[in-house]
Amino acid sequence: MSDENQNKTSYNADSIQALEGMEHVRMRPSMYIGDVGPRGLHHLVYEVVDNSIDEALAGHCDTITVAITPGNGIRVRDNGRGIPVDMHKKEGVSALQVVMTKIGAGGKFDKDSYKVSGGLHGVGVSCVNALSNHLKAVVFRNGKVYEQEYQRGKPLYDVREIGTTDYRGTEVTFQPDDSIFKDTEYKYETLASRLRELSFLNAGVKLTLIDERITEDNGEFKQEQFVSENGLKEFVDLLDKGRHRITAECIHFSGEKEGVPIDIAFQFNNSFAENMHSYVNNINTIEGGTHISGFRRALTRTLKNYGDKEGLFTKHKVEIAGDDFREGLTGVISVKVGEPQFEGQTKTKLGNSEIALAVDRFVSEYLQYWLEENPKDAKTIIEKVILAAKARTAAKKAREMVQRKNVLTGAGLPGKLSDCSSRDPQKCEIYLVEGDSAGGTAKQGRDREFQAILPLRGKILNVEKALEHKIYENEEIKNMFQALGVTIGTEEDDKALNITKLRYHKIIIMTDADVDGSHIRTLILTLFFRYMKELVENGLVYIATPPLYQVKKGTKIKYCWSDNQRDALIRELGGESGTGVGVQRYKGLGEMNADQLWDTTMNPEFRTLKKVTIDSAAEADRVFSMLMGDEVPPRREFIEANARYANVDL
Repeated sequence: MSDENQNKTSYNADSIQALEGMEHVRMRPSMYIGDVGPRGLHHLVYEVVDNSIDEALAGHCDTITVAITPGNGIRVRDNGRGIPVDMHKKEGVSALQVVMTKIGAGGKFDKDSYKVSGGLHGVGVSCVNALSNHLKAVVFRNGKVYEQEYQRGKPLYDVREIGTTDYRGTEVTFQPDDSIFKDTEYKYETLASRLRELSFLNAGVKLTLIDERITEDNGEFKQEQFVSENGLKEFVDLLDKGRHRITAECIHFSGEKEGVPIDIAFQFNNSFAENMHSYVNNINTIEGGTHISGFRRALTRTLKNYGDKEGLFTKHKVEIAGDDFREGLTGVISVKVGEPQFEGQTKTKLGNSEIALAVDRFVSEYLQYWLEENPKDAKTIIEKVILAAKARTAAKKAREMVQRKNVLTGAGLPGKLSDCSSRDPQKCEIYLVEGDSAGGTAKQGRDREFQAILPLRGKILNVEKALEHKIYENEEIKNMFQALGVTIGTEEDDKALNITKLRYHKIIIMTDADVDGSHIRTLILTLFFRYMKELVENGLVYIATPPLYQVKKGTKIKYCWSDNQRDALIRELGGESGTGVGVQRYKGLGEMNADQLWDTTMNPEFRTLKKVTIDSAAEADRVFSMLMGDEVPPRREFIEANARYANVDL
């Protein structure tokens, strides 16, 4: 071996890069904020806002303002105590500089400063500083104004005093580093959703979002204010806006048990799914944990004891299971934990065993009183439980029939499926295509090696309104389950989706670019969100983006995905008048020939796929229930508010 090769392959102390603090954040940003895509970009804002919320939790702040600046920067201002600016004895610099430049520094590690705090990993604002081109911190404290600026985490000068003030608080302004983030455009609705959520979780705190990139007709910047007087009760009402509740009002318990502050609101509706959302110190614990376990255990036991005592189960010869007590349940649980232990795949599952017992005892005590004081509603809930048990039995039989049929008929693949040659799920993708006509075009245009096509006839069943056993009996839905190779029910959970035999690692929804196509896409997404959520959570579901227009002049043919793109292309090819430029509007996939569909929508080299994600399960739950539920007014409000973002064909 030559010396050159030996140097390349040797692994010794010289090979280890000793990266500290800010350098390591910049080299490995995903370790700190999850990713460098839109989720990570927005997470920067949440880290700064979390500091302000911590001040609110400690009783020192009630107003927080978040502004998106014209260049996609962010400004966060609160009326808390203001970050300390005096000299830090150990570090030899201002405490403000320590907080802004040292990973893990901050008052939340001092139990005397904060009993509980948000912020999942304690990386906080210093991480935001490291990942910003520029950050400026202004502190209003003790009647004076202080400031310090940073470039990619490094101070540009020492903390300096710049004036006097009657105000108290902190203002942080930052510009995300465009050399790290793929896309630096902030989405107003994404931030609005989080601030709305925080307002419910912190009743009485006023959160304002301002978009300085958009000026409204009245000459003012687009903005919204979020403040909740009744907290979680209002949160549940919002989540259930599209559903019909079966009790007179939302059930809300708030208090403390064994030193743990617990806040719970829930109600039962006429739907067939459980929609329980959980939080620890304002962090959305999407994987649940011990607080959810304690709630479920107490709910099941207390309702069962009440039903037995009142003789409400005796007439019905049906076996009641834990799931039956939670069908049609929408709720939110929020706990404050001094030292939370997180586990699970995304570190958002609460692991503290003592919290389960505290929540269990708390819910048992309060729910028992509520049932005794509301006998009419209590009886309605028990009747819902009995119906759920009967429906569960029917659904289990329907699932078993579908899955047994697969085994008996061999591969069990639907006849309409045009499968691909490869058997490697990581390489394979399946297109769920609207209609036989488009399906035929897609079959001709695809790459048969790794692309499978499953045409869907018409609009699939709206699972938001259907009994579970009806879902498994639906032909189009059965075809999807069979083609994907997924089944319902695992050893651990009778209702969990088993994806161990999933046949494709890209599931692509491809529908027409019109109102019917949008409706079909929403129906399919509702099915995935309610019954195959694991596919979405694992990042396996995508939406194809076929072009809206073909623009042609002579032999030049180009495609456009928006009206603005079309108008610009017409001017480019035909001048201001557009003389001799032909425009074709594609309303259906079937209007394209196979080559065009391949070139624009299916060729991995040129296509654009939109990955379906669930950044906020609570927000997704609210939107799906509103769009696909029984109540018309909330759906009309949503459509009117978002009409300018939609392609509406009249």
